[in-house]
Amino acid sequence: MKQLIFLTIALFVASSLFAQSKAGKTDTTKHARYYSCSMHPDVISSKPGKCSICGMDLVLSNKEQTKTAVTKSYSCPVHVKVFSHDPGKCPQCGRKLQLSPKEQMKAEAAKIYTCPMHPEVALNKDGVCPKCGKSLIEKKN
Repeated sequence: MKQLIFLTIALFVASSLFAQSKAGKTDTTKHARYYSCSMHPDVISSKPGKCSICGMDLVLSNKEQTKTAVTKSYSCPVHVKVFSHDPGKCPQCGRKLQLSPKEQMKAEAAKIYTCPMHPEVALNKDGVCPKCGKSLIEKKN
């Protein structure tokens, strides 16, 4: 009985240690995604499929769509249904996952361009310096 209790405690401690990496505190657990019918929101499934009432395709629930919108996501350029919240490789083809189009737009909007001769000139788009006419370069953070 002691061994069973000790083994249970050891498994609990080990699982909690592996759930988050100490350096980055990243959550490594797999979270379920829920799909629902746009016409019948009470029809819920853990995988995509068809609505049992009307036969329409199940789409990500409103909660899942909100979570997807606010978290950084990466997708495979070949397999559009493969996505992750962490950079890595596609499990199906091994290609490097790329930022989603929305994340690419956010990264592009956050770029700052500055003049090599006038560092006080900082614009949010590429162009030329208004003081000297030299091409602006992207400022490295």
